[in-house]
Amino acid sequence: MGKETRLFKSEEKKSRADAAEFLRRLADKVADGRVVLSQGSEDLPLQIPANVILEVQVEDEKKGRKGVQHSLEVEIKWFDGEEGGELELK
Repeated sequence: MGKETRLFKSEEKKSRADAAEFLRRLADKVADGRVVLSQGSEDLPLQIPANVILEVQVEDEKKGRKGVQHSLEVEIKWFDGEEGGELELK
């Protein structure tokens, strides 16, 4: 398995409505193919290719006295150089 390098991480409490609004704005930027994540003075520009791998996962994790933490994770993945698109005959 390859080595993973974290380039950016953010975790903050938001209302359900604010989280949904963030996801809508993120979806629009993914559709445009360019996302810039920004926090403080840190910016991380991403070029999103036309075809990606979309992974959706739901997990429950026991957190001691706090009880069960539920998570809905949406992950978008891609590899360098896979911009090719659909195969065509010319």
